[in-house]
Amino acid sequence: MSRIALISLVILSGCGVGAGSSRALSPSQALTSTAEWLEFEPTQVRVELFREVARQSSVQAGTRGAVLFPIDQDGQFIAAPALDVAADLLGTPADAGAVNLVFQTGADSFTDDRRDAFQGLSEREAAEQVARSLLSLWGVTMEGDINVVRAAGAPYAAAWIGGELRLNPSFVYMAAAPAR
Repeated sequence: MSRIALISLVILSGCGVGAGSSRALSPSQALTSTAEWLEFEPTQVRVELFREVARQSSVQAGTRGAVLFPIDQDGQFIAAPALDVAADLLGTPADAGAVNLVFQTGADSFTDDRRDAFQGLSEREAAEQVARSLLSLWGVTMEGDINVVRAAGAPYAAAWIGGELRLNPSFVYMAAAPAR
C-alpha cells in the first residue's frame, strides 16, 4: 500500500468514515446537540441511545444531582423512576388520556411535519405520546392543563418542574426509534 493511500485511510477512519469507524455518540452529547441531527443517524444508533438513557435512569432513580429525568417533588429535585430499556413511549398508557397537554407555540415549538424518524408521526405528535407515557410512569396527576415545553439542548431528557413538562426533542427522537 502506498504511503498516500495509508495516510488517507488513517485520516478517513479518524473522521468516522470507513470500516474502522467507531464514532460513538453519548446520550449527553445527543441531548445537548441539535435534535434534528439524530434524524440522520441510523435507527440502531437511536435505539442504543434510548437504551443507554434507560440504563442511566435506572442507576439515577431517586438520587439527587445532575440526572437525566429530574422531577420536582415537594420542592426538591430528585431523579424520576427508572425507564425500562424495552419501554415503548409511543404507546400511550390507558390512564394517560385524562391529562390535558398544552404545547408551547412560537419559534422553538414542536413541529407538525411528519417524519419517518417518528414512525410517521409529527414531532409534536411523538412528543405528546412520550409526554403522556412519562407522566403516567411518574404518577403525575394534576387538575387543569399541563404545559409541555420543547427544551432543545437541555442536559436532561425530560424534566417535571413547576407543573410543566420540559421535553428534550433529542430524547423524543431516541424514544421514537422503532426497534426495541
